[in-house]
Amino acid sequence: MSHPELSEQEIQRRESLHKLRELGIDPYPAALYPVDAFAADIKEKFEDGKQVCLAGRMLSQRIMGKASFAEIQDASGRIQVYFNRDEICPGDDKTLYNDVFKKLLDLGDFIGIKGQVFKTQVGEISVNVTEFSLLSKSLRPLPLPKTDAAGVVHDAFTDPELRYRQRYVDMVVNRHVKDVFVKRTKLFNAMREFFNREGYMEVETPILQAIPGGASARPFITHHNALDIPLYMRIANELYLKRLIVGGFDGVYEFSKNFRNEGMDRTHNPEFTAMEIYVAYKDYNWMMDFTEQLLEHCAIAVNGSTIAQFGEHTIDFKAPYKRVTMRQSIIDFTGFDIAGKSEEELRTAARSMGLEVDETMGKGKLIDEIFGGKCEGNYIQPTFITDYPKEMSPLCKVHREDPSLTERFELMVCGKEVANAYSELNDPIDQRERFEEQLKLQERGDDEAMFIDQDFLRALEYGMPPTSGLGIGMDRLIMYLTNNASIQEVLFFPQMRPEKSAPKVVLNDTEKQIYQKVQSEKQLLLGELRAAFEISNKLWDTSIKTLTKNNLVSVFKEDDLLWVKLAEE
Repeated sequence: MSHPELSEQEIQRRESLHKLRELGIDPYPAALYPVDAFAADIKEKFEDGKQVCLAGRMLSQRIMGKASFAEIQDASGRIQVYFNRDEICPGDDKTLYNDVFKKLLDLGDFIGIKGQVFKTQVGEISVNVTEFSLLSKSLRPLPLPKTDAAGVVHDAFTDPELRYRQRYVDMVVNRHVKDVFVKRTKLFNAMREFFNREGYMEVETPILQAIPGGASARPFITHHNALDIPLYMRIANELYLKRLIVGGFDGVYEFSKNFRNEGMDRTHNPEFTAMEIYVAYKDYNWMMDFTEQLLEHCAIAVNGSTIAQFGEHTIDFKAPYKRVTMRQSIIDFTGFDIAGKSEEELRTAARSMGLEVDETMGKGKLIDEIFGGKCEGNYIQPTFITDYPKEMSPLCKVHREDPSLTERFELMVCGKEVANAYSELNDPIDQRERFEEQLKLQERGDDEAMFIDQDFLRALEYGMPPTSGLGIGMDRLIMYLTNNASIQEVLFFPQMRPEKSAPKVVLNDTEKQIYQKVQSEKQLLLGELRAAFEISNKLWDTSIKTLTKNNLVSVFKEDDLLWVKLAEE
């Protein structure tokens, strides 16, 4: 059987698959396997001689004639298992050990084992195998890092692009990655527990919306054929949750998948998770106290402490948190007082600070640019920034003491916004005027300005009680609680550029090896690449010509040196 597109190892694994079937062994059995033990539990609660049945991937194999050791990894961790030929095959037929275990099993295969727990002479807790079964054959070899005697890791699976694309591999070979996602679930569970204890109800609201409301952001748009209308992927769920407060709920919350058709970077993904909660008869002062208690509770649930390490910073989520007004913050870091300033004065001030602003920006966006560019990054410990100018908060209630401000706060951690909260605007006339101001910004070219949601205005006209709302970026929060500087590290499957398609051309073994070498190095000197292969000049010339002709690699000159690199798409 010819497999020109497969590596040597992949071909061997398929041949093993064929031989297993010839022996009457199903490499993908359907029957339930009666697992009753996990690696971590066996180690934690050691009982000498205990009968166990466990299953997992085989990640190492040391064959020593009639006896062998292997390492099994299940959902809880890894454990050593011991195979003795005569125990596994008590009769004359030793095929199961000599052929199946020694020759036809590969690293990465899922196996089930039954046996007794024991300690080796060096004190390592292991399982003495009396019976084993192949549960699933792996046809691709895993990239298995190796640690030498000096503690140096070789062949580590660390390339970010590969890790994010192949998260399933990442979690197998980099165990700490899985721990991040365990902590992510702990965070969600802790937050739910906190809200449920207060009597607030978890709800679901539409992801496909006729109007993308509740935030200033560029939406994804699609088309519904049956209704013949455009629909938008949700940018926020705020307006729907407020409708539920109008409908008579005192407290509702939702973990919402939101979508914003904007840039991607280390803290932004086009699909992200937010938590929003709305509580009737409360204001933003109450919500600040509530948020402190919530995050303190969550930090302890995730890490066992209010302290979290993030890069060089030690963050303490213990309440209370510092509170600074937006106006005072800008004065503190720029010396400029935004109070009473016109749009043009704000634009001039922003430009004098070296900020890029344009004529489409209204007062709200200009103030946001000043704060974002000059102030936000200075707040490392959890800090509430309060009392935002009215123009920045079209859904927020006017401040009870200063009509130019709103009753809003944002929680800053490590220089980034983690939470946003309002005393919610419930005056339908004022709300309509604010929406109309947003419409004017749209007409000026601001593609992130809010749409007018007429149905939401109608809901407000029926009456909404005084309400405070809070939104938390869950992805960003878990970044800080797990010491990850990139949002891609806390998403199972972050958004990626399309993968480069595999070469359509059929390469011979030499051409494959050269191409793989360039792939691993990305760029190297032509002479170094040539020296790595003990082949004739004629074969070298033919091989490099094939690779360049098919746009797989390119040769270029720089500083009188010839280089080889992967060809541009």
